[in-house]
Amino acid sequence: MRDPLADLRRIAFLLERAREKTYRVRAFRGAAATLGKLPEGELATRAAAGTLTELPGVGEVTARCVAESLAGEEPVYLRRLEATAGQDLDEATAAMLAALRGDCHSHSDWSDGGSPIEEMALAAAGLGHEYLVLTDHSPRLTVARGLSAERLTEQLDVVADLNAGFEGLGMSFRILTGIEVDILADGSLDQTDELLGRLDVVVGSVHSNLKDEPEVMTRRMVTALANPHLDILGHCTGRLITGGRGTRPESRFDAARVFAAAVEHDKAIEINSRPERLDPPKRLLRVALEAGCRFSIDTDAHAPGQLDWLSNGCARAVACGVPLDRIVNTLPAAGLREWAESHK
Repeated sequence: MRDPLADLRRIAFLLERAREKTYRVRAFRGAAATLGKLPEGELATRAAAGTLTELPGVGEVTARCVAESLAGEEPVYLRRLEATAGQDLDEATAAMLAALRGDCHSHSDWSDGGSPIEEMALAAAGLGHEYLVLTDHSPRLTVARGLSAERLTEQLDVVADLNAGFEGLGMSFRILTGIEVDILADGSLDQTDELLGRLDVVVGSVHSNLKDEPEVMTRRMVTALANPHLDILGHCTGRLITGGRGTRPESRFDAARVFAAAVEHDKAIEINSRPERLDPPKRLLRVALEAGCRFSIDTDAHAPGQLDWLSNGCARAVACGVPLDRIVNTLPAAGLREWAESHK
C-alpha cells in the first residue's frame, strides 16, 4: 500500500532538486501538510467522494496524485519526475558522494530557508546522511532574517529537542548546531563569541561590499580565518553564474594569502554545490588544493530537495583531484566536531 502523503512530499523534493518554480513545490508540500491534519480515515473517504479539492491548498493535480496513490499506483506525476530525475554520475563522483557523511551548510525557515528544521533533517536522513549542520544566517543579514543571539539560543533548544526525538525513535541521524555567520568589514564575525563557542560548526561568509579592493577583501578574509570560532570559509568569491538573482562577478582577493591562512589555522574552504554559485571556480579550487587546504562539500540548501545537490560539488572536486582525506564532511559527526573543536 502506498503512502499518498509521502508521494506528495517526494514530488515536492524532486521539483526542488530540479529547481522548478517555487509555487509548484508549495502546491505539493502544502497539500501534504493539509492532508496530514485530517482525522484517520477522512483522506480515503474524501478521495472516494471526490471532495479533496474542497480543502484549502488541495488542487486537482494534487488530488489526482492522492487518488492514484490510494489505489496503490505510483502517481503519474511522480513517475514522470522519477524518470527524468536520474543523475548520470561517473564512478569517481559517485564514490565521493557516497563517502560524504553529511552536509555542513543548510538553511531553515528560521532565516531565509523555506522549510522547518525537522523537514530539512528528515530529508537529509532520507538521503542517507548521518548528520546535517544547520547554518541559518547571522543578525546583520536582515534581508535573510538573520538570527539574533536570542533567536539562535532558542534554536539550540529546538535542535536539542529534535535530536532527542530522533534518538527516541532509534535513529542515529543528528542535527549539528551551526551558523552561517557574516564576515564583517573588519574581518570580525557577526555573533557573540559565547554563542559561537557553543556551536558544532561555524561557516563564515562575505555577503557585503563584495566589490572591495583586493587588498581590503584579502585582509577581511585572512582576519576571519584566524578567528578560532570560524571553521569553514563559505562561497569564497561570492559569484553568481546563473539563476533568478542574475549574475555577479567574483570578489577579488589574493588567493594565495587567503588559502595559506586557511592552512595555517586548519580551516576548510567550502566547495559550494548550489548551481548558481559553484564556488570557488575550478582554477581557485586547484590553487587551494595545491596550498594544502581542507575542503567541505556543501549544498547551501534552502529547501529539502536542494540537499541532493552534493553531486555538483563532488564532480568539481573530482575534476580538480581533491582527495577524500582533505574533505571534512567525510568524517563522522564526532570526528567533524573534534576537528572543529581543535582550533577553538
